[in-house]
Amino acid sequence: MTDSNRPLRVAVVGAGPAGIYASDILSKADLTATGFDGVGIDLFERLPAPFGLVRYGVAPDHPRIKQIIVALEKVLGRGDVRLLTNVDFGTDVTLEELRHHYDAVVFSTGSIKDATLAIPGVEAPESYGAADFVSWYDGHPDYPREWPLEAETVAVLGAGNVALDVARVLAKHADDLLPTEIPANVYEGLKSSKVKDVHVFARRGPAQAKFSPLELRELGHVPDVDVIVDPEDFEFDEGSMEAIAKSNQTKQVVKTLTDWTLKEGESSASRRLHLHFLHAPVEVLTTEDGHVRGLRTERTRLTGDTSVEGTGDFHEWDVQAVYRAVGYFGSPLEGVPFDELKGVISNHEGRVLAPGGETVEGVYCTGWIKRGPVGLIGHTKSDASETVKHLLADAAALQRAEEPDPQTILDFLRGKGVDVLTWSDWEVLDAHERSLGEPHGRQRVKVVSREDMIKHSRGTV
Repeated sequence: MTDSNRPLRVAVVGAGPAGIYASDILSKADLTATGFDGVGIDLFERLPAPFGLVRYGVAPDHPRIKQIIVALEKVLGRGDVRLLTNVDFGTDVTLEELRHHYDAVVFSTGSIKDATLAIPGVEAPESYGAADFVSWYDGHPDYPREWPLEAETVAVLGAGNVALDVARVLAKHADDLLPTEIPANVYEGLKSSKVKDVHVFARRGPAQAKFSPLELRELGHVPDVDVIVDPEDFEFDEGSMEAIAKSNQTKQVVKTLTDWTLKEGESSASRRLHLHFLHAPVEVLTTEDGHVRGLRTERTRLTGDTSVEGTGDFHEWDVQAVYRAVGYFGSPLEGVPFDELKGVISNHEGRVLAPGGETVEGVYCTGWIKRGPVGLIGHTKSDASETVKHLLADAAALQRAEEPDPQTILDFLRGKGVDVLTWSDWEVLDAHERSLGEPHGRQRVKVVSREDMIKHSRGTV
């Protein structure tokens, strides 16, 4: 094989939905005009398992959403995209080293950190980022095995599906999560939880909530948990009415919330989930020794265009823990231009941009690390298509890799002592997790620690 008729070699970094969709689209692309004979794709993942956000960001009691993995498995199981897991970009391999082996590199590393919330007291030990809590209950190998669940009354800040997931998992009885894939340590932690009341606070009105209608309705069916919505928290301005008229999703969310305001009688459940609107968090209240003792919010009012302003009316809530679900934020990657303000790789439509604004040849991005943590998982397909289109348009002019042979990158990594895992290794781990769940009628039980994941992938346990 000469350099003139070899495949285009592409490294995709991050094996979540964004990276898998980009790999799938690229694998089916017509490369006739690029000067390359087909394409060879290596999909890198720093964890021992693929699927990113679907495996480690979706609540365990949402198997419908987790079914996206079935479609992603079909892509990786075809064999035309090579999966290389347990490889950490920046530690095990650098951008310069990838460019030595590949003609182009696509970053799809997502956004996994919590966005900041700049209010006093937010650094208290019982003030938690929702992303960290999600990673714990989803059995992420890089997070502690235990989670402090001593609080009886908890505040969750945010009005999106992550806030809803956090609130639901906190309020739900652990036994009701047993049919899911939650690991044993998560079940034991939630079983010992002392929570009785979970308060969700949104700074805008019901029509501005970013809940999915189905997820919101599911709250009303959680056993032994009452959903409580105060009619005083309902306000609709001109922009709200326009949003309700234009969006069936908004209309459904508002209807569900309105129905809950009409419920009569005292709560009979042992746990309660309260949804508060038009309350902006202004301070996490702490004791003299710095522990959470409450939350101060300011009542807001809609200004006519769906935004809000403060009213000067403050409320204090007796809570012992606060969870911040105010959005995700991307993490910088070594040697890759990063926009610190937006939390994304600096780019234009997926082409990575240097600080001066010029295009970085052969380097691209897709998914949340490209556009920020907005949109549902399915939205990453169109995002990936845009990036791949630009990569293919640039392909003929790219500086070609010095060592494009697929074996050389494996030799390089293993020569550095990197324990690279492949798709067949994942299949072994997948079968083991399923075998753990089968006797209990569960689809799987996750293996949590990285060390155990690697051992089971290798079949050395």
